[in-house]
Amino acid sequence: MSQSAPSAHLVRALGLSYVIVVTVANILGSGVYKKVAPMADTLGSPGWVLVAWVLGGLITLFGALSMAEVAGLLAATGGDYAYYKKIYNRFIAFMFGWALFVVVQTASISSLSYVVSQSFQAVIPVPASLTSLADFHIFGIFYPFADFSSKIIAVSVILLLTLFNTLSIKAGAGLSKAILWMIYLGLGIIVVFGLTSAEADLSRSFDFTTTPGHPVTVSAMFTAMLAAFWAYQGWTTVGYMGGEVKDAYRNIPRGVVIGTFIVIIIYLLVNSTYLALVPVEGLKAVHAAENQIAAVEAVKVFWGEKGVVFISLLIFITTLGCTHATIYGSARPNYAMARENLFFQSIKKINRFNVPSKALWIQGIWSCILVFSGTFDQLTDMVIFSIFIFYGLTTLGVFILRKRMPDAPRPYKVWGYPVIPAIFILFCIGLLTNTLITQPREAGIGLVLLLTGVPMFFYFRKKYGPPVDNADDPG
Repeated sequence: MSQSAPSAHLVRALGLSYVIVVTVANILGSGVYKKVAPMADTLGSPGWVLVAWVLGGLITLFGALSMAEVAGLLAATGGDYAYYKKIYNRFIAFMFGWALFVVVQTASISSLSYVVSQSFQAVIPVPASLTSLADFHIFGIFYPFADFSSKIIAVSVILLLTLFNTLSIKAGAGLSKAILWMIYLGLGIIVVFGLTSAEADLSRSFDFTTTPGHPVTVSAMFTAMLAAFWAYQGWTTVGYMGGEVKDAYRNIPRGVVIGTFIVIIIYLLVNSTYLALVPVEGLKAVHAAENQIAAVEAVKVFWGEKGVVFISLLIFITTLGCTHATIYGSARPNYAMARENLFFQSIKKINRFNVPSKALWIQGIWSCILVFSGTFDQLTDMVIFSIFIFYGLTTLGVFILRKRMPDAPRPYKVWGYPVIPAIFILFCIGLLTNTLITQPREAGIGLVLLLTGVPMFFYFRKKYGPPVDNADDPG
């Protein structure tokens, strides 16, 4: 699901530095290149955009600390899918696994491929195609031919990377580390050269003046944070470290806090640079265009077209690597669910490269379909809406497990219990409610796709018999 560079093996020491590095590495991702544009469009004020980034980081911190307790207590059972079997029941666990397939992981793949496509076109412009059909729609909801050239490139990326993965060409630790350092390089270049350029006006970044007749409301802030959370995705990995970290009670919270604040500072620096170089109206235009990247437009201000080529290539390479890693990792839960009789049995088979190729192709085809269902921002909003349902359920598990297993050994207990997890749960409820009201298309599609899991659960049980447990739980 994460759009950040995969980093599970970037470091070996299991101390405080390990937690900090993994926290930062798993959160940083492609969202920082694009998401300032929809946030500026929603809030209309540079200062409030930065506030949304800070609030998004703090809520991320609360969620990560809460998940760390659950993961530390249930570390032996595997990832989220297995946690839900332990906390709730197999049906809730299945609904999570189904959500990964129909929305969370596949729409993440689709969204990442969009960024790959747009960065590619910034280097090699591709003529618009089927423009006469751009307004064609299905029920006034889906516009499959809008920005058709970008979608065709995105689909091609998904299919090619899926093919590579079926040949067991997977992202190793070396590639993961290289991708992460290229992300650092790209963001560092934008900040250093952007803020020192004559074109930058840093005072504009902290202007809290709002657009006349368009005040910043709680609802608008929730909507803006929906965009910010795409850039903060990846923090759930932190929760899986509970059983591996020395002195977990001290090092997990300290590492998560330090790591999250490092990311907040990085995002504030980068987005302050965007806002100093490109006025809010310009970012609104970027958002309206749907096929532009805010980072590219910012670099264009101080480096011109040559800078556009450089930063676009950097974004292309890093996002292509992240897409590749996401495709490889995302098929595993479906494969493991099939082994439990809770998914199509045909995908249990592995090919001569010892890869579940059918699981990869089903995932890839559905990801391609999702590409045609919406724009980059619509897809990412759908992902965030869907996954926050389960983030809330996992955090609720902190309370359930405290009552059900009060004496069980916990490597880490969440700071500020019960306030911190309670705040996070309330925020999840608020985010979901606001998205249903302000983004009914994205929330509605996400809900409909999630609810298809209800009949599918009973279909699989009827067709394949009672579920069975396997040691290889999807994580």
